[in-house]
Amino acid sequence: MGVIEDVYEDLDTDVEFEEFEAAVEDKVEQMGGLADEETAAMLIAHELRDEEADTIADIEPGMNDVKFLGKVTSIGDIRTFERDDEDAEEGRVCNVDVADASGSVRVALWDDMAAAAEEQLEVGQVLRVMGRPKEGYSGLEVSADKVEPDEDAEVDVQVLDTYRVEDLSLGASDVDLVGQVLDTDSIRTFDRDDGSEGRVANLTVGDETGRVRVTLWDDKADLTEEFEAGEIVEIGDGYVRERDGDLELHVGDRGTVERVDEDVEYVPETTNIADVAIDETVDIGGGVIETDPKRTFDRDDGSEGQVRNVRIKDDTGEIRVALWGDKADREIELADRVVFTDVEIQDGWQDDLEASANWRSTVTVLDEGSDAAGGAADGASGSGTSAADGDERGAGDTGLGAFGEDGQKAAAEAVAGETAGDDGNRGGSSGGDGGSAGSGGTAAATAERSAEDVEFTGTVVQTGDPVVLDDGQRTKSVETDTSLRLGEEVTVRGTERDGTIDADDVF
Repeated sequence: MGVIEDVYEDLDTDVEFEEFEAAVEDKVEQMGGLADEETAAMLIAHELRDEEADTIADIEPGMNDVKFLGKVTSIGDIRTFERDDEDAEEGRVCNVDVADASGSVRVALWDDMAAAAEEQLEVGQVLRVMGRPKEGYSGLEVSADKVEPDEDAEVDVQVLDTYRVEDLSLGASDVDLVGQVLDTDSIRTFDRDDGSEGRVANLTVGDETGRVRVTLWDDKADLTEEFEAGEIVEIGDGYVRERDGDLELHVGDRGTVERVDEDVEYVPETTNIADVAIDETVDIGGGVIETDPKRTFDRDDGSEGQVRNVRIKDDTGEIRVALWGDKADREIELADRVVFTDVEIQDGWQDDLEASANWRSTVTVLDEGSDAAGGAADGASGSGTSAADGDERGAGDTGLGAFGEDGQKAAAEAVAGETAGDDGNRGGSSGGDGGSAGSGGTAAATAERSAEDVEFTGTVVQTGDPVVLDDGQRTKSVETDTSLRLGEEVTVRGTERDGTIDADDVF
């Protein structure tokens, strides 16, 4: 066996030996005697290896011609276009999506191949593709030089008519998915490399199997303003990309988002508040026991930012959640049951942990009695013991499901274990009524009290009207004419109504 045969035997390729041998001889001639047959054979083998892609996920823009196997998942319509040469015939192109177990990629078939695809190709066929990868309008695509059906090859990939969140995989295209809107963001603009302005917006949808962030590009970005949390939508012709290690469903020029009349519910799995740790990114849920007014601040770049704090509680503990940017505008009231996803746990005031809800997070106010509300309550329940007072309660008496529909702060605190039996700094009655708030009757009675005399000590974190004090566990709004400085620690006494203390004494 000669040196060319030896190199060919070690090469895993579908190129016939005669074609390989001819390429080696051409290479020897091109190099003018600078390479012998063995060197030329090694060079050709190296070029062929570069062309072989083990999986679709291995294909990257900028690679030379690649060869790969894929199963047809969708076949687009033929489109025509005018060539630069006015005398040339009209061009034709047909986009075909193919996939393997690692992902999916769009293959562009031109002219005669496009016509053949319309007549001969079928969804489910396995193709052997050779072409040039590039970054297309909707992500990676391969401009095909050669496409052949391979009846003997098998590609393990499922072709779905409708996807669930758990079915999404990197590179999937023509994705149709029905889900519940969990959160929406505002439209943002950016400058493209060509100087034009792009637009992008996001919404988050979930179903019984999980949730996914949906990215809407350019004209599709306006769709985010048409939907509200809780509505059911169908996303059509989406494609899956990866960002910061997470899969996202993108909607471009071909894609659609439409309101549909279907039953889909996202049931969150939350982490117990008592179990969260600094630098974790977690999902948490609970009942709202404190709400603060929105505050604005100046960023380093001169732009204005905004933030709002709320405090939530589950059966294991409580935590402040900082809502940044557009999330500060979300309508969250006392006694609401809320789930926050992808929040970052950080150091807060006085070494208290704080959850930060940023651009990646979602904020969902749950409907009374929904399965999602029950799931959040169950996910946030541990031993059934309140971290605030240690009283033993059953899961049915505490957590999110225990909040009354009146939405009053006193009822929220009663259910959360913050009753007249707590000390004055916990917002309870300074009269020391005693008595347990564990029963629904006590919660209702507490709700009827529209005002309480309280004493609260904290650090000034906002001056003006109102003043905001923080004691490391809670934040209180205070109405006072006293001039206070940021960072100053003060004690206030007065009447508390609807979460705001009307201070009679400040010292």
